[in-house]
Amino acid sequence: MSERMKGKVVVVTGAAQGIGFGCAKLLAAEGAKVVLGDRQRGKGEEAAEKIRQEGGEAIFRGADVTSEKECELLMEAAVTTHGRLDGLVNNAGWFPRATLEETTTELWDQVLQVNLRGAFYCCKHAVPRMQREKGGSIVNMGSICGLQSLPNLVAYGAAKGGLLTLTRTLAGAFAKDKIRVNYLVPGWVFTEGELALHRAEGRDAEEMRKQGERLPLGRPQTPLDAAYAAVYLLSDESAQVTGTILNVDAGAATLPLPQGFYPG
Repeated sequence: MSERMKGKVVVVTGAAQGIGFGCAKLLAAEGAKVVLGDRQRGKGEEAAEKIRQEGGEAIFRGADVTSEKECELLMEAAVTTHGRLDGLVNNAGWFPRATLEETTTELWDQVLQVNLRGAFYCCKHAVPRMQREKGGSIVNMGSICGLQSLPNLVAYGAAKGGLLTLTRTLAGAFAKDKIRVNYLVPGWVFTEGELALHRAEGRDAEEMRKQGERLPLGRPQTPLDAAYAAVYLLSDESAQVTGTILNVDAGAATLPLPQGFYPG
């Protein structure tokens, strides 16, 4: 690894597994001091320990992004432990499948609370700490659901669309402070959570793999595919990149999604 993140302190939410863990692991390998946040405390501690065993610098702090106080404490943990905050990956998310008819008011509120309000809380408390350092970078983990019509993910799509607007708004508002904010769009990522959802719907890993092969680039993605892009956006290599959408989706956004691509 190039250690292009050496000296930087980065918070990653939803970091106990999947894309979040992939980002935290790669950031640490590139020299960052990583603070992993997740509400799954047992898995989160294990994730941080795995990174340390591989020579990376990582700590875990339990945090539920639906709580503003816990988001504030997560950002403060980075400053208390390492003296600064340079980067944030807003990765924590929840994507229950439901059409308009199936979406209750309670479900709508819960999905937006996790996927949109949680990112807002983290940004709100990360930005002042980045301002003290005269700069920083925020990566909001988006979704093709925020860019395309997927009728069985109504609330999730609305949340990710809102996150895109939040990204552009903050990018413009804090460019003067050298704080960059970008929207990263992964595609069909083979994670534990995605696999569990498929199993609950009666599908197995092989079926998921075959669906991933329907992507234009021909394979389901791994958390590392998204992590490489996140590291780029957090590093000085992207010093002139802000308010943008970075698609790392194997080409899914370039074509209409096939009928039934997202089952449910």
